[in-house]
Amino acid sequence: MPELPEVETVRRGLEPELVGRRLVQVEQRRPDLRFPLPDRFAERLSGRRVEALRRRAKYLIADLEGDESLVMHLGMSGRFTIVPGAMDGNGSRPGVFTHEVTPAAKHDHVVFHTDRGTTVTYNDARRFGFMLLIEANALDTHALFAAMGPEPLSNALHAGHLAARATGRTTDLKAFLMDQRNVAGLGNIYVCEALYRAKLSPLRVASSLATKKAAPTARAERLVPAIVSVLNDAIAAGGSSLRDYRQASGELGYFQHTFAVYGREGEPCSRTGCGGTVRRIVQAGRSTFYCPSCQR
Repeated sequence: MPELPEVETVRRGLEPELVGRRLVQVEQRRPDLRFPLPDRFAERLSGRRVEALRRRAKYLIADLEGDESLVMHLGMSGRFTIVPGAMDGNGSRPGVFTHEVTPAAKHDHVVFHTDRGTTVTYNDARRFGFMLLIEANALDTHALFAAMGPEPLSNALHAGHLAARATGRTTDLKAFLMDQRNVAGLGNIYVCEALYRAKLSPLRVASSLATKKAAPTARAERLVPAIVSVLNDAIAAGGSSLRDYRQASGELGYFQHTFAVYGREGEPCSRTGCGGTVRRIVQAGRSTFYCPSCQR
């Protein structure tokens, strides 16, 4: 499933083609994705201008002219493809991510046509993605977002926040970071990689991030920059392409080529002087990769 860096990469690819543009026509080619599409979905979208395109955790949010926002989740295999329309004043198409890509048309479920002639198609072979229309002033209190933790790339994520959330918690550190109520948008790949950078074992108890007085420990202080750096590095690489994920351009992400531990079971640890071997274990039904020698 695409994680935060992949969703952010898709957002950056779609932004130059959607923001400020009017949706002159929306084609709804089936009644549902993971869930039924909203009533009068195409009708309610057609004719409206996209004012902004944001990301919250693993969700894309298109703020629409008027009082609604379009919330989109890619699920396991959802992808957007772009066929650019009119040229700009310099005779080139805007946005470094925009290229014509045509995956299997039978899985094209929602098609957006803009007033610039651009076509943006949502393709989802497994149909685990979904789209909702939510009143803009109700987004923060909606069930999807109400209990969600801070964005890891915002100033709201700091060692003090982790310590406050971790105080007294007996769950393991991996599960703590995967819980969207603690930090929004983190998934299996980037939790494994962030814990490696912070030299923290995924099996360590979460409360080790806080002192008895709920102050952040040195572990919490190491963990925050590790999370931020691994996410920023992944975004810069266009995300990680495992199975279905591609950028809005159709190109693959490249961060998987720099994984330190994820998917590297049995390989030597890449940390200089460690000498350990990457191990795979299963936590809460998900594979965890770490180096038991240098992650403590």
